[in-house]
Amino acid sequence: MFLSRFYTFLMSIIHFVFKVSCSSSEFSLDGDYLLGGLFPIHEVEQKISMFSPEAVECKRHIVSKSGYQMFQVMRFAVEEINNSSTLLPNVSLGYEIFDHCSDTKNFPSVFSLVSQNGTIKPQEKLNSHHPKVIALTGPYGSTRTITISPLVTMDLIPWVQYGATSYALSDKLHYPSFIRTVPSNRDSIKMMIRIIQWFGWNWVAFLGGPDNYSEDGLQLFNSYIRNTGICMAYQEILRQSANYSLILKKIDKLNINVIVVFALPIYAENIVRSAIANNIRDKVWIASETWSMNHQLSREPGIGQIGTVIGITDRFMSLPGFHEFIYKTKKMNVYKNNDIESEIQTRTCNQKCDNCSFLTMEETINEDPTLSFAIYAAMYSIAHALHKVLQCDVRQCSKNTTVKPYMLLREIKKLDFLLSGRQVKYDVNGDPAISYAVVLWHTETNHSWLEIVGTYDTNPEMIFTINNSLIPWSNNTSVPFSNCSVECKEGFSRERVGYHDCCFLCKKCPQNSYVNYSRDPFTCFPCGESEWSDERSMACKTRSVVYLQVTEIGSIGVISSTACLITLLMFTLFIFAHNYNTPVVRSAGGSMCFLMLASLIISCLGMFFFFEQPTHVTCHLRNFLYVFFYTVSLSCLTVRAFQIVCVFKMAAEFPNVHRLWVKYNGQWLFVASFSAFYLIVCVIWITVLPTKPSRDFVTFKDQILLVCERGHAVPLIIVVFISWFLGFLCIYFSYMARDLPKNYNEAKSITFSIVFFIVVWILYFTAYVFVKGKYILLLNALTQILSIYGIFISYFIPKSYIMLFQPKKNTAAYFQTSIQNYTQTISRS
Repeated sequence: MFLSRFYTFLMSIIHFVFKVSCSSSEFSLDGDYLLGGLFPIHEVEQKISMFSPEAVECKRHIVSKSGYQMFQVMRFAVEEINNSSTLLPNVSLGYEIFDHCSDTKNFPSVFSLVSQNGTIKPQEKLNSHHPKVIALTGPYGSTRTITISPLVTMDLIPWVQYGATSYALSDKLHYPSFIRTVPSNRDSIKMMIRIIQWFGWNWVAFLGGPDNYSEDGLQLFNSYIRNTGICMAYQEILRQSANYSLILKKIDKLNINVIVVFALPIYAENIVRSAIANNIRDKVWIASETWSMNHQLSREPGIGQIGTVIGITDRFMSLPGFHEFIYKTKKMNVYKNNDIESEIQTRTCNQKCDNCSFLTMEETINEDPTLSFAIYAAMYSIAHALHKVLQCDVRQCSKNTTVKPYMLLREIKKLDFLLSGRQVKYDVNGDPAISYAVVLWHTETNHSWLEIVGTYDTNPEMIFTINNSLIPWSNNTSVPFSNCSVECKEGFSRERVGYHDCCFLCKKCPQNSYVNYSRDPFTCFPCGESEWSDERSMACKTRSVVYLQVTEIGSIGVISSTACLITLLMFTLFIFAHNYNTPVVRSAGGSMCFLMLASLIISCLGMFFFFEQPTHVTCHLRNFLYVFFYTVSLSCLTVRAFQIVCVFKMAAEFPNVHRLWVKYNGQWLFVASFSAFYLIVCVIWITVLPTKPSRDFVTFKDQILLVCERGHAVPLIIVVFISWFLGFLCIYFSYMARDLPKNYNEAKSITFSIVFFIVVWILYFTAYVFVKGKYILLLNALTQILSIYGIFISYFIPKSYIMLFQPKKNTAAYFQTSIQNYTQTISRS
């Protein structure tokens, strides 16, 4: 109770102390429902210290043309709404408008708007309190708005703002009744960043003023340029007493050619005029919406030399009938000034403008129209919401409905209507749909003008575009360069120099790495195991998986040759079996021939495991079958070569040895023991240190070869050494038997098969050094099959030919004759 009486007393004192003589002819209008308006009709040019409690008297300061125009737009909009027969039929809107020219000394007007019958009772519930106005618009500027916000939001009075863009005001917890018809600073900053990115700049300066508007913009700019590649090379708070020349010299010294000026007009004008005075040339100035449409500054002498001025502004629209309204207002004011009754004045603070009568109609109409639609939309938003609350139809509204501010606020948040072709609606934060224009200052002639060169809309979808051909850059050059470093060529990563990300050297990305500028331009990322890339790559390519397929021509050739060889070997085996007791078969080794033929057939089977994707089984069988069984065949050949020498030479020179060899069946004993030993070696080779399927990523940069690893080199060398050692023994014994009887002398056939075996494998190992890829497997299979063909052709074909086509040589008599001739030759020698 005491607190309530104290506030009532305080309001009475304030009303008494601060009341001044002001004309209210244009500032007040009676109506069924009152709207409040706060406009900067005057501007305080210099702030002075106060030593006593007093409100600012705005009429003592400079008239603001733009503020006066805003003031008239509200009056025009209310009059147009009252003249509408469908929006609010049988209901009239009135207003109380105050001149709001100071950040902190205009509280009497705000108290007047939120009071009920001249008093404020803070403890009173919302349902019981009825402020003078049902809704409020203004003041201009974020700082002034935030200063008075506790008084307005306390009663949830709908606050439809036309000129406060601070993003902090979107916080509904702190500003629950705040709605705005202009985009927030967040949208302005995003728009500026889009312009900077559009032209490829990344080295910029940011200049702001000492107020909430600029401070909010600076924070948002710093936040939103992260991960965009844009660096803020310089930032400065512009104060009235700042050294503008020094600021500009610093910017010039840092080679910054793009300057964002996110400040109120007074600070923007100071920096631009200082740039002209300091002969700053060929910069790009990005103007915020507060001064982008400043016609007076665009006509400043020498403005053309400072460079190109690009501004952003809310998409301004002409208001049909506004010119006529201004003309009518001016005419009525002249009439009232000549009327004696105009001497009657009401005693209300900051509702008078003595100097406004000196403003011509042209000055008012031609002033910056940026905020005209925002004020117009604010009035229509309130009217449409009131239409809903009063349940109006096309003929009348229900005046019996009690209108509370919070009821109006609820309806404003739901609005979605067209106004002069533009969508008016608000999101959950009370912010409108974005409709920006990019304007270019044409200052090259005496008659400066502003041109729209780009647009940015978010409704119904986000569209941003700039017509580059409409922008004549200073000195008619290409787009100005404003980057700390020249952009790296494709495939080069950046190496940071200094503090800023925009300053860097370029480093070439090596093979099998790539640079992704959107991910991290400072790193050459390695390609994955299944990917590859050349030097200076921007992305990795997928490696193709390669293996020897059975459908390839080379594979078909090897498989066909193998099948043919197996058929021939089996046919030979049948011939030898059919002629088993004949001299040719016995001289060739008898039953050992069947072991050789069977071993060669099994060796051939290994060829079929070289094709398709390798597995553990195929990796083992493709080499094991050939190596083991072919070596068994070589052991038979070795024994056969030794046995011939033994029969014809060692029998005479070493009869006891020959007797033991025959008695204990030495040839089979050697083959069996050697085969067992060799089998153990091969088993160790394929089990302890086995070959296994693997993926070869090294041989080809763009391929993954599916191969079988060779395993450990030592077992492989031992296995190969044994085979080759047998081969050399064969050659040695064949050489010793070179002068034996022709029918028994197989030195030539054995020597040819072994030499052929050695030659093809030497050729293979030579090719292995030069040939890479899947076709080395084909050569491996071909080498194996050729070595088998060598034994078959040189050793078995001649004997098969005799048995099939020269049977007369396959007789005991023929062989006995050869032995006798050999004996006689030895005797004579």
